[in-house]
Amino acid sequence: MDLNIIKQLSQQSNSKILLCVLDGLGGLPALKGRTELEDASTPNLDNLARNSDLGLSVPVEHGITPGSGPGHLALFGYDPLLYQIGRGALEATGIEFELQDNDLAARGNFCTVDDDGNIIDRRAGRIPTETCSVLTKKIESAINIEGYKVFIKPVKEHRFVLVIRGDSLSDQISESDPQMTGVPPKVVLPLIDDAVNTAELVNSVIMQALAVINNEGQANSLTLRGWSFKPTMPHFADTWGIRAAAIAAYPMYRGLASIVGMDVLNTGLTIDDEIETLEKNWQDYDFFFLHYKKTDTYGEDGNFSAKKSAIEYYDKLVPKLTALKPDVLIFTGDHSSPAVMAGHSWHPVPLMLSSPYIRKNNHSGFSEKDCSKGNIGTIYAKNLMTLSFAHAGRLKKYGA
Repeated sequence: MDLNIIKQLSQQSNSKILLCVLDGLGGLPALKGRTELEDASTPNLDNLARNSDLGLSVPVEHGITPGSGPGHLALFGYDPLLYQIGRGALEATGIEFELQDNDLAARGNFCTVDDDGNIIDRRAGRIPTETCSVLTKKIESAINIEGYKVFIKPVKEHRFVLVIRGDSLSDQISESDPQMTGVPPKVVLPLIDDAVNTAELVNSVIMQALAVINNEGQANSLTLRGWSFKPTMPHFADTWGIRAAAIAAYPMYRGLASIVGMDVLNTGLTIDDEIETLEKNWQDYDFFFLHYKKTDTYGEDGNFSAKKSAIEYYDKLVPKLTALKPDVLIFTGDHSSPAVMAGHSWHPVPLMLSSPYIRKNNHSGFSEKDCSKGNIGTIYAKNLMTLSFAHAGRLKKYGA
C-alpha cells in the first residue's frame, strides 16, 4: 500500500493496538510430526485464538527467506522490496551509535575457526556480552587506517558493530560471512569499480583485527555483513497518525524501530521486563511493538525443545497482555525459524488478530495448522498494518 495514501486515510481514534512479535515464530514438524508451536502447551493463546482471526503472513515473497530487518519492516507496513535497511545501520542505531551521513556500518560476528581457518561455530559459543566488550575495545584501539576513523562497538553476546568513517566509501562490497560452517570467512570483494578502495580498506581492518584475537579460545575470528549507510525512511507515527512506541531488549530491533520513527522505551533484558515497561507506559501511547527474541534464538540453534519451552513461557504471560484490554491485539513473527533447519526459512508465519470485529470461526487453537485454515488467509506481512488499523477504526473510507 502506498504510504502516502495511508497518510490521507488515517484518522484519530482512542483505540490502542498491540503488536506482539515472537521472533522466528514459525516452525516445521519434527519427530512427533508437530511444529514447536503445535507441540507447545499454550492454553492462553489457544483460548484467544478461538475468538480471533487467524492466518499466515508472507514476509517478503513466496519462497524468499527474509532477514530480521525486512521481516520487521513488512510488519510495520513498509514494502521490504522498496524500503531496505542494512543490518549494519540497524545494529549501530540499536546501540544508539550516532551514525553520520558518510559512515559505513556492518554487523559483525565473533566466530570460532579451527586450525585450518574453517568456521566451526558461527557465534563463538555465544560468548558473554562482557567478553565481547573487552575484545571490541582491544580491536578498536589496535586498528590504524590512515585517513579514516574505525569504530568497533559491542552489541550483545557475539555480535558487534563495525563503523568506518571517512570519504568516498561504498556499500557495494561483498560480505565476509559465508553464513555456514566448514568454510573460512570470505575475502571482501568490490561489487562495482568505485568500491575497490573500500574493499581493500575493509580487508585491512579485518587483518588487523585478526592479529588481536587469533589466539582467543572461542572468539578467534570474525565475520562481517550488512554493509549500509544511515537510511532515510517515511516516519511511522506521522504516516499512521498515531503515538507509537517500541519495546525490545535486543539492540537491532530497537534500532529498526528508531529508524522508522517509533519512540524506543528503555527496558530490561527479559520479556518480563518488557511487559512491565509496557504496563508502565500503556496510557502514553496508542501503538506498541513488543518484541520477543528467544523463539528465534533457539530456532537458529536447532533446539526444538528450547524453542517450544520459550513459546510456553510466553503463553503464561499472555494474560498480562490481555488485561491491558488493547482494542487490537496481534501475535505473529517476522519470519519462520524452524529448529529442524537451524535458521530462517521462507515458510509463511502464523498470525492471530483479535478485535471486536471478528467473524465467527471454528479455530481450535493457535498453530500453523489452524492458521492455514483461518479467516485472514495467507497475506503479505506488509498488509498487516492496514488490516490492524482498520480493526482499530483508524482508517477512513477510500473513495466516494
